[in-house]
Amino acid sequence: MAGESDLTTLLRSMHPVIREGDYVYALWPHGRPLEGNIEAAVREAEGLTVVLRREEASRLGLSYDFVAAWITLQIHSALEAVGLTAAVSSALTAAGISCNVLAGFHHDHLLVPSTERRHAMEVLELLGQGVVLRTERPADRESVLALTAAAFSTSAVTGLPVEGVPAEVKLLTELFDSDEYLQEFSIVAEMGGEIVGHVICTRGRVGELRLLGLGPISVQPHLQRRGIGSALLRETARRAEEAGEPGIALLGSTEYYPRFGFLPARKLGVSAPDAGWGDHFQLLPLKAWPDGASGTFRYAAPFQAR
Repeated sequence: MAGESDLTTLLRSMHPVIREGDYVYALWPHGRPLEGNIEAAVREAEGLTVVLRREEASRLGLSYDFVAAWITLQIHSALEAVGLTAAVSSALTAAGISCNVLAGFHHDHLLVPSTERRHAMEVLELLGQGVVLRTERPADRESVLALTAAAFSTSAVTGLPVEGVPAEVKLLTELFDSDEYLQEFSIVAEMGGEIVGHVICTRGRVGELRLLGLGPISVQPHLQRRGIGSALLRETARRAEEAGEPGIALLGSTEYYPRFGFLPARKLGVSAPDAGWGDHFQLLPLKAWPDGASGTFRYAAPFQAR
């Protein structure tokens, strides 16, 4: 049966599946007969590289350092298909995940760091929808602001069109230029080269405790309720956890944000800048959240000017 070669079809149909266990690369000892359960092998002038399960490598006394999760793309891709490996590698690279690719006759196989298996699967599932998440760059600003204008063109309170430029556009412009701007926490969602989603966190504080203040978050209106906003929130939380941030604060829906772990900030001893916000002011505590934290949250300067 001929393999699929159309890139769009390949991406939509790749159905990534993780094999059970951890896998490693090892250099097979020169002159030693092959034995054991070897999953893949590559012969080079310098020697024979084998890929096998971690416990098998240990049983055979082989040295290794890279421990990987094995993901199989469950689509029969043609060996001459153009773009699949590049698209997958680019999406994982944008997410900060290293990837080694093995091409079999029927499927492509990815070996990613074992600790990144869940994150890699999320990236691949988004890629199947044509969406890639990456850090925002200065060249994206015009597109991000246009996206924000579209996302907030209708009032969430009245349901009527907003007159003039939405306030969120001016706020975001000022956040980009503020001292509290943190590039690694300004994330875009791209689809077909077009920016269709964006979320930003800027530096906030409770006393001397440094936190992140999230918002605004925007998704193109015609692509809302497709999981893009959820993916941006999960990526934000993942990056914040990796960076050792103690928590993320936001003002938003008490029905939507709790599904991502956000709690009324008052339950964690943190007061909203405006008491009238009530439980809509929420906080996501991360691993670095300190016991006994208390005080009033202060957003970045552009928020406070409003």
